[in-house]
Amino acid sequence: MIEIDLAGRVAIVTGGGRGVGRGISERLLEAGAEVLICGRKRPETLPAAGGRQAIFAEADVRELEAIARVVALAGERFGRLDVLVNNAGGSPAAPAATASPRFSEKIIHLNLVAPLHFAQQANAVMQGQPEGGSIVNVASVSGARPSPGTAAYGAAKAGLLSLTQTLAVEWAPKVRVNAVTAGMIETELAHLHYGVGEARARVAASIPLGRLGTPRDVGDVCVFLASPLASYVSGASILMHGGGERPAFLGAAGDPTPR
Repeated sequence: MIEIDLAGRVAIVTGGGRGVGRGISERLLEAGAEVLICGRKRPETLPAAGGRQAIFAEADVRELEAIARVVALAGERFGRLDVLVNNAGGSPAAPAATASPRFSEKIIHLNLVAPLHFAQQANAVMQGQPEGGSIVNVASVSGARPSPGTAAYGAAKAGLLSLTQTLAVEWAPKVRVNAVTAGMIETELAHLHYGVGEARARVAASIPLGRLGTPRDVGDVCVFLASPLASYVSGASILMHGGGERPAFLGAAGDPTPR
């Protein structure tokens, strides 16, 4: 196995204590990075790997003052900031016809506005470092296809993909900005979207690679984007969805395609 060495690098992972964020944090730790995670609640156990443990800062990423505190803590504790992973996000299901304006605004703020604000403050630090830095936005296939039941979330993730491209142009050459467009991922909340038991198995079988993704899969891509191996990758969206979803017409036609 080829291992990427991020020793001496410092990373912030928003929402890094559970789910996809925890997988990202653990992979960065395994690669040798120091990791600072933030969230509204401290996880029962902190991510740990490679002989290191993440440190935690309580913060609601929708609040500018909280973002500033997290970025300042990275500087105070480690003296630098090399990687920001904008992972915090998500949305409960809500029909677009009846979702309240306040609900929609909060979802868009969490999934689009907050990553912009965090990226701005991280960029201010990275631009002053000789090595610059890397910002990774965790996006979703919901931003690139219809997102029924989570319309505001899908729209916000679409905006995040556009934001990624724009910031990559504005902040080059010091700071690289990329996105990971994740598909269906197995987390502790997966049952809310993909069901359980046989229902979950049917969802997994609809993916060409035959399984849901894992938080570690997302972490692997984030480690790559944070590393020198991606030194010429910026403004990109890496689509990691196991091959996507088989077109509905195939099932309606009796799925005549060869496997």
